[in-house]
This record gives sequence, structure tokens and C-alpha cells, in this order.
Amino acid sequence: MNRETKRRMARQGQVTEDGSPAPARRQPQARPAPKPASQRTSPAEFVREVRGELRKVAWPTRAETINSSFVVLITLAVLMIIIVILDYVFGKSALYLFK
Repeated sequence: MNRETKRRMARQGQVTEDGSPAPARRQPQARPAPKPASQRTSPAEFVREVRGELRKVAWPTRAETINSSFVVLITLAVLMIIIVILDYVFGKSALYLFK
């Protein structure tokens, strides 16, 4: 374990000053109250929950999307060329063998 990892663990409270493991602390987790099985979610509540979850998504920037699209298109073009060449070679070899 290097110095940087030891310092990070000390900041996070995972180790004590002398470097021994710190006793585990249990922090109470806030849990939403469970809904009764008979209660259904309304469509409006469902949409609100979906919007809330979509806000948490780390969406790519425009530049990242464009770069990724170019990588995909170039890879697709290269693979298409390889498949065309292999198809041509196998087709010619099959015609030569069965002539």
C-alpha cells in the first residue's frame, strides 16, 4: 500500500493514526417507507420518478457524442471493407475449387 492510499484511507476514517484498521462504524441509512402491496403508483408519480432518475444520469457532451460517433462509423467502414474482401476471396476460391 503506498503513501497516497494510506493518506486517503486516513482521511476517510478507514485507518487510525497508527495505521491499524479503524473499527467499523455503522451509519443509519435513510430508507423510504415501504409501500403496501395493494397501493399502485400513479402515472404522474411514475413520470416524476423517471424524471428524477434521468437528472442523475451523466449525459455525454456534444463533443464526446460526435467523437464516439466518428469512432463507430470508422470502425464500421473498416469492418465492412474486411468482410467485402473476405467474401470476394472465398467466392473466387469456391469457384476455382468447383470449376
